[in-house]
Amino acid sequence: MGRRFAALNFALVCLASFATGCRGETSRESPIVPIRNMYHQPRYNMQNESEYFDDQRTMRSPVEGVISREEEVDPRIARGRSEDDSAYVAVVPNEEIARHGGMEALVKRGQDRFNIYCTPCHDKTGAGAGMIVKHGMLQPPSFHQDRLRHAPDGQIFATISNGVRNMPAYGPQIPVDDRWAIVSYVRALQLSQAQIAAETKP
Repeated sequence: MGRRFAALNFALVCLASFATGCRGETSRESPIVPIRNMYHQPRYNMQNESEYFDDQRTMRSPVEGVISREEEVDPRIARGRSEDDSAYVAVVPNEEIARHGGMEALVKRGQDRFNIYCTPCHDKTGAGAGMIVKHGMLQPPSFHQDRLRHAPDGQIFATISNGVRNMPAYGPQIPVDDRWAIVSYVRALQLSQAQIAAETKP
């Protein structure tokens, strides 16, 4: 009798622990989920208080002087400005050309990126008659006007990075090296269209 009572108690305890272990909700997961704490990790939410730090802030400022691995520190490459920030760089920095393995590879990469990001507005020739313009957006200026032909490469880079008028900033979206590649391809477009224009003159 005592053994039956003990066995019954043990069964009830097991059943109770099983019932309390149920979460009371349906799940698409298998009954056994390995490394469950990878799904439900203890963490601080933004703006919450922290018991770990003396100032009780969970959101921490970077240590002074630290930069991210991907951040470009040379202002000529990062912003298209001279080292003393007095002017735009006149031409694509040589370091950028070397990173791509030469000017030909840089222009080829620029063509690829230009076709993705720029042709909807500027069209494939850079004349500013892209598909979005045909659907009612304000027409951007042609790359083939003298003002832009003589603009420094750094200024075109800064325009891609920061935007201008109704053109959005592509700095967060397009990596630095690709922005310089686009600048190089814009220059190639300008040269090719100038040659076509010269050939078609009476």
